[in-house]
Amino acid sequence: MYDIGDKIVYPMHGAGVIESIEEKEILGEKKSYYIMKMPVGEMKVMIPVSCAGNVGIRDVIDKSIADRVFRSLEGSVIEQSANWNKRYRENMIKIKSGNVFDVAEVVKHLIIRERQRGLSTGERKMLNSAKQILISELVLAENMKPGEVEEMINYKISP
Repeated sequence: MYDIGDKIVYPMHGAGVIESIEEKEILGEKKSYYIMKMPVGEMKVMIPVSCAGNVGIRDVIDKSIADRVFRSLEGSVIEQSANWNKRYRENMIKIKSGNVFDVAEVVKHLIIRERQRGLSTGERKMLNSAKQILISELVLAENMKPGEVEEMINYKISP
């Protein structure tokens, strides 16, 4: 169970801070919800407390792991499949995993691919989503602003 003020990651949505825990009635059923405020986009997300473990909610990484994530963005990448459908599926599995290193890898691959060949509309949307997920966690782990984290990501990924 998490408490107000805890920093958590909600896979496929990103990281945020639990602002409150509220009881809400939805479709005739009363449940407790974590109300999580996202640092990127000032969005709020409701997560049923009873489902938190099933959906992969986890603590935000600490600063030392965040530094490792930034280092993982450096260097070259292994060539991915030329088939965009296969590439898209593989990247989606990594994003859904909630693993920050997998999300960072997706961001890195897509940024490099965009610089070299351009991206399809679907991959561009995926890049924006993965980048937002990654930035939201790094903002909380490093106590930086979203723009600063994005600059650092772009700097670390060599052209």
